[in-house]
Amino acid sequence: MTKHANPAQHAHNKPDKVTTPKPHEPFSFRSFLKSLGPGLITGASDDDPSGIGTYSQAGAQLGYGIGWTMLLTFPLMAAIQEISARVGRVTGHGISGNVCRHYPAWLLYLVVTLLFIANTINIAADLAAMADATKLLIGGHAIIYVVAFGVISVAAQIFLDYKRYVAVLKWLTLSLFAYVAALAFAHISWKDALAGTLLPQVTWNAAYLTTIVAILGTTISPYLFFWQASQEAEEQRIDVNKRPLIEKHSGARQEFSRIRADTVVGMAFSNIIALSIIVTAAATLHAAGKTDIQTSAEAAEALKPIAGALAEWIFALGIVGTGLLAIPVLAGATAYAVGEGRRWPVGLARKPKEAAAFYGVLALSGGIGIALNFTPINPISALYWSAVINGVLAVPVMVLLMMMARHKDVMGRFVIGGPLYWLGWLSTAAMAVSVVAMAVGWIV
Repeated sequence: MTKHANPAQHAHNKPDKVTTPKPHEPFSFRSFLKSLGPGLITGASDDDPSGIGTYSQAGAQLGYGIGWTMLLTFPLMAAIQEISARVGRVTGHGISGNVCRHYPAWLLYLVVTLLFIANTINIAADLAAMADATKLLIGGHAIIYVVAFGVISVAAQIFLDYKRYVAVLKWLTLSLFAYVAALAFAHISWKDALAGTLLPQVTWNAAYLTTIVAILGTTISPYLFFWQASQEAEEQRIDVNKRPLIEKHSGARQEFSRIRADTVVGMAFSNIIALSIIVTAAATLHAAGKTDIQTSAEAAEALKPIAGALAEWIFALGIVGTGLLAIPVLAGATAYAVGEGRRWPVGLARKPKEAAAFYGVLALSGGIGIALNFTPINPISALYWSAVINGVLAVPVMVLLMMMARHKDVMGRFVIGGPLYWLGWLSTAAMAVSVVAMAVGWIV
């Protein structure tokens, strides 16, 4: 009988090595990066080539005095992204998935259609910016780079293993440090930079207010809400130990703490990079009187005589790296929004044959983004205006998200309240006021 004893019993009789305290492991950046999730990727993808173009243009036009927007937007974007993540983690569905279950169909179609248009224009603009930056560095034909970058970004999402793909996205976030490095090559007036960050300077004219909306639109973007909520839902679909918190309440506090830490790190990372771009542009372009910067690649080229050839390379390579990070998020957010709204099988962890319609929307969004670069429409000029469109679209989406977060049929016992709830509404109000002020500025 002893010969056929239960192996688990033998294991029980062995000396217990598990209880021995493990020595303290030294800090590892790779381990730290691995512990972060949707919040880091969401925050990093916020600084896409469209964002880089907007921040560069803002710094070139308005100098250090626009830096305060990054300090203002940090708590606002962190709050709204945390709320988005909580909705996904609690319900097991992204934003569209919840809208189609609890709200009128017309509202779903309106939001998803506007998101599809805004994201596709953003993809087109990002691809063109990446192509321009590559052409700036190594020459060649921009349109070839547009097709190559577009196909690579879409194919990676469809054919790469999900865990491997997320790991690649995390490592691509390191490319954003290029803009921190660029600070070393610029002659910065740190006193003016600090004053511009801490002391708001507002000019009441249409051009200035439009720039504010563009900055808010590229910083607090609707696609980021959809992406982070859907990624939280995705994480629990692929983890057999996780269930939506509305079904399995245990561990909610730990999950909310993880979401907050992940989101705060991601949003802080995003804003530090954005502020670095603004300060670099202010110290180089604005100081030299170069205030009419239309593209991120043009900003990189303009840095060369001022900050040296290496700064140009750093800036341009950063554009390519951030584009490879952001385009999958833009296309993925669109696919999640459409797929969840239609109640299709969705998720990057699924094989293509298991979620053909989901991947079809993803490929369609990327394909249209590529195609726009072959039309008379100049997607490069759309960099700035895609940010403005996102700013306008963000207002109704944020109102809907805040109502959803307080809806007991959606969130159950985990309805959001307290400081996070009011900070979310403050973020929504700030975006709405800026859009209204811009519209009034245009009319007047």
